[in-house]
Amino acid sequence: MLDRLINDILAYNPMADVSVIKKAYEYAKNYHGDIILRFSGEAYFTHPFNVALILAELNMDVDTIAAGLLHDVVEDTNATYADIKKEFNEEIANLVDGVTKLSKVKYKSKEERQAESLRKMVIAMSKDIRVIIIKLADRLHNIRTLQYMSPEKQKEKAVETLEIYAPIANRLGMASIKWELEDLSLRYIDPEGFKDITEKVKQKRKEREEYIQGIINTLEGKLREAEIDFEISGRPKSIYSIYKKMYHKNKTFEEIYDVTAIRILVNSVRDCYGVLGTVHTLWKPMPGRFKDYIAMPKPNMYQSLHTTVISFNGEPFEIQIRTFEMHKTAELGIAAHWKYK
Repeated sequence: MLDRLINDILAYNPMADVSVIKKAYEYAKNYHGDIILRFSGEAYFTHPFNVALILAELNMDVDTIAAGLLHDVVEDTNATYADIKKEFNEEIANLVDGVTKLSKVKYKSKEERQAESLRKMVIAMSKDIRVIIIKLADRLHNIRTLQYMSPEKQKEKAVETLEIYAPIANRLGMASIKWELEDLSLRYIDPEGFKDITEKVKQKRKEREEYIQGIINTLEGKLREAEIDFEISGRPKSIYSIYKKMYHKNKTFEEIYDVTAIRILVNSVRDCYGVLGTVHTLWKPMPGRFKDYIAMPKPNMYQSLHTTVISFNGEPFEIQIRTFEMHKTAELGIAAHWKYK
């Protein structure tokens, strides 16, 4: 287990001081022991370990990952803030303390949940944004293992995740975390709706596989001619984003055309606009469907060009164009800009 975590860290930060990770791993494992079981029947330590793996996927620094391993030690065992500070350092102790304080916040009404949680999160953010990132990783692993809880608890946690944690992940620009939190929450909030859309999406993607590949092949040929370095892929839209369009905008599934978006990654901003020009010479753009988030980034730092064009068969499809660096920020958000220690 430990080797996997260390290898993940060294892959993006070869100079990392992994001795801190080894120490935190042993410390947390020792304090949690094998007797405290999660609902799944696994040793409790599997939870902080998985939180640390998620933080490594986000390319976080060593102190944050160590705090991820230790994040439940003060709350669930007899270890104290002073113990963590003495064994590790003040920074790790403060991160653990911040997560512990956030975990104690309980919300009753929807309004109270939204207002109070946001206030708490903003206070924590102003001290150290990494507290929030650990908390998001903690919630993500909890919702991945929600099937082991009672139906009442499942719905309660899912609603809280959708109302509080997914919007905060969005605010921090952490799209990959946001999408997974939303999709997994929906599974428990509206199981029938989730299953229905999942099956329809699966079927539509199967039908459109050849069609999407044809578009990709056309684009690849033109971009090679223009001598642009690029990566291109068909990206499935999240289940929750489709659900929202259906239930909040009263659309049928058949009316939603952008189940898959095509994403093009390039090296420079100049190439982004060059690719956009190529796309618009190949297919007719839909009026009012072009968005330039490069010139006008979203508040959460997201940058990309979005255009919807009409294909040869008259069907609209969406294309997103951004640089590799913008893509890293789009997926990891504020975590992408964290400096390794």
